[in-house]
Order: sequence, then structure tokens, then C-alpha cells
Amino acid sequence: MRLMFLGDIVGRSGRTAVIDAVPVLRRRLGLDFVVVNGENAAGGFGITQKLADELYAAGVDCLTLGNHAWDQRELMTTIDDDPRMIRPANYPPGTPGRGSVILDAPGGRRVLVINLMARLFMDPLDDPFGHADRLLADLAMPRDVDAILVDFHGEATSEKMAMGHHLDGRVSLVVGTHSHVPTADVHILSGGTAYQTDAGMCGDYDSVIGMKKEPAVLRFVRKLPTERLTAAEKPATVCGLVVETDDATGLAMRAEPIRVGGRLPSAWPDFQALHEPVDAAD
Repeated sequence: MRLMFLGDIVGRSGRTAVIDAVPVLRRRLGLDFVVVNGENAAGGFGITQKLADELYAAGVDCLTLGNHAWDQRELMTTIDDDPRMIRPANYPPGTPGRGSVILDAPGGRRVLVINLMARLFMDPLDDPFGHADRLLADLAMPRDVDAILVDFHGEATSEKMAMGHHLDGRVSLVVGTHSHVPTADVHILSGGTAYQTDAGMCGDYDSVIGMKKEPAVLRFVRKLPTERLTAAEKPATVCGLVVETDDATGLAMRAEPIRVGGRLPSAWPDFQALHEPVDAAD
């Protein structure tokens, strides 16, 4: 199966780039399943159901969230009715929404998507490692599902790497989100799980992690409050990775970064039988 994960969408620029790119990437790469972190899609702060529906219409199969999940308060009243959007599973009991979901893929296959949030330099949520173990206690590849993707939303690279090794051999992919900067460590761990410390953002990189750079820089220079941060608006780079799994095991056979459009140098999966690279506007 061929899976794509895209990092945090930031603002209108990121949304536009993802909505334009996903249909093209699905066709050119022969993708079976697409997961995107959408927690900053609404102006850099949260997501609304309307924006989620626009992303689904473009070909996104599942949306994950993170520490900005509730910035748009309306989501607390709609997320329970959206079977394709998940928030971190280690939020306290009683939090709206769900932390994992099994969704259908072509050919009668099924994909489990899990969303977890780290704890170092983040909100003090429940233990994500224990939550991952409990979620996987009764589900295994390929017996119950054909692939398992884990979005681990966090700051510390060490914690993200630890989660990758903790789940190695039990899931298809562990990928970090939240830092908005793509790391250069896409690889397959020794047990067969694809891993990247951070997928990066789908946003304008002429910015400070997706926000307009002038007020963001002043916050560091003056150490005083500035105007409210707003999402940068120049053309976005779509960032993430593509993973090809073994149908017999669910584990990764290939994992490659993908970067399309915007300011960052492009990266295109070097899989056999793929077509030529494509601009997001194609």
C-alpha cells in the first residue's frame, strides 16, 4: 500500500497548497491513503469543520490534530460527528472526539490512524507511550488492519525518536509533527517501521514557523508583547513523506520525503514506476 502523510497545515496559504496538491499527488504517486495534520489550518490556530470538509473533498482521508485542537471552540461540538478527524488519544477522559480511527482504503484494506501528543515542553497530558500500547494491545498487522500510522505531536526530538523505537515493528509509520520544520531523517527503523522526527509544515516558509516574521521576530528581540501573530501568506511548501508498505506484513518497504512548491528545495519520492515530479499547481 502507498501512504502519504503531510505535516501541519498553517493558514490559508497552507490549505490552498494542500488542496491543490493532493489530487495531483494521489494520481501521480498512486496513493492509497492520505493523512494530514490540520491543527493550524484556521489562520494558524485550530481548524473548523468547514475547512476539514474542504480538505476531505480534495482527497485527504484523515485529519490529525495536536495542542491547538481546541483553538476554534466550535470544533468541540462537531468533532464527535466527524469519523475522519482525530485528536491526541492521551487527552483526559471525557475530551470530545477520539484518538484513533480505522478507515477503509482501496482493495478492501483498512488503515488504523493514531494521534498522540508528547509531554516534554508540552501540556502535561497522560502517558503517550502507555496509550499507544493499550491501543495496539488488541490490534495487529496484518491480522486486523493492513497499515498503522502514528502522528506523534511534540517538541522534543528525543521523545519523538523514543516513540519511534518503542513502536518499531508494530506499526507502519511513526511521524512527528508540531515543530513545523522538516527533519532530514526519513528512514526505516530496524524492526520495519518508517520514521521521521518531524514532517514539517504545509505553509509559507518565508516566516517564523508559518507566522508573519516581523511581529514574531520582535517578540524575541524586545521580549515584549507584540501584535497578534497571523499566518504568513506567500506560496506554501507542501511537506511530508510517502511510505510504501508490504501487504504481507504492513511494515514499511520504502520511505521517502516529499516537498512540493513554495520556497524549500523540492523532494520527490524515488520509487520505481512513479511519474516525474510535479509542481503543486499542476
